[in-house]
Amino acid sequence: MSEKTMGYAHLGRSGLLVSRIGLGCMNFGDATGEADAFAIMDRAVALGVNFFDTADVYGGPQSAGMLKGFGTSEEIIGRWLKKSGRRDDIVLATKAYQPMGLGPNDRRLSAYHLKRACEASLRRLQTDHIDVYQMHHVDRATPFEEIWQAMQQLVTEGKITYVGSSNFAGWDVATAQLTAQHRHFLGLVSEQSLYNLTNRAIEQELIPALRHFGIGLIPWSPLAMGVLAGTQVEPDAVRRKSSGAQKQLRAYAGQLAAFEAVCAGIGHSPAEVAQAWLLHQPAVSTVLAGPRTVAQLEAAVNAASITLGTDVLAEIDRIWPGPGEAPRSYAW
Repeated sequence: MSEKTMGYAHLGRSGLLVSRIGLGCMNFGDATGEADAFAIMDRAVALGVNFFDTADVYGGPQSAGMLKGFGTSEEIIGRWLKKSGRRDDIVLATKAYQPMGLGPNDRRLSAYHLKRACEASLRRLQTDHIDVYQMHHVDRATPFEEIWQAMQQLVTEGKITYVGSSNFAGWDVATAQLTAQHRHFLGLVSEQSLYNLTNRAIEQELIPALRHFGIGLIPWSPLAMGVLAGTQVEPDAVRRKSSGAQKQLRAYAGQLAAFEAVCAGIGHSPAEVAQAWLLHQPAVSTVLAGPRTVAQLEAAVNAASITLGTDVLAEIDRIWPGPGEAPRSYAW
């Protein structure tokens, strides 16, 4: 696939165009070493991938008290940007919320933390601005008036351009956006959420909220820890070996067999079809692939060129049914 065939979509209602497949950099510094990460980023740009997503916490175990490796993903991207000179060729996204130190204010979304977290990310990324700065999780202990004040200041200073969220509920999105509108601020342009064929819960309330406010959806874990990659996968598939993935493989054995049959019938791998299905969902702007190798990146990018017919989409819905939209999903 080339840049000409990648395809781009607006990130929500914004004028920003992002590649239909985005590069998730969570593995950099953890499952993927620096040399391989550089090769993946080089190949991503060559394939027309322009959306690079990371977070301040990526690169090590993501739990309080285990700070080793935090910031490594951003540091690797920063060194690649300096070496490659490709800063203007990508839309760079990162996140803040998770603990980045042991102090009481080294986490969450206070104005105090957001200012310092943004400046620290800029240093690690070796750039003067972040294109999409995302709240990694909702912080209901911090009012959105405070959050938006901090974000507006970062925009005014030229340190960030757009703001996104991640792991928000529908009512969190609505609360955030109405507060932003009251401040005459653009507010959210994107929301990153867990969304794949095995987990369609956000179709009930979050996706309708995103559609109403014009906020682009960025699904993460499109292959459900590798479960949707099918039975013929790499022997070293790390996430697929996890206890959670193994449990899902057993639970979904019948559905996976039916899904693989549909994929074989249209001549594409299960991983390609699972990601292509997401790209057929109207709210989705870009799908985050999290490759550990160049081969995995190329396989993910193939999904952007797949068109699924209405009969195939209907069969996939039969195998992996969604909950429907609220309130009809649970009321008359």
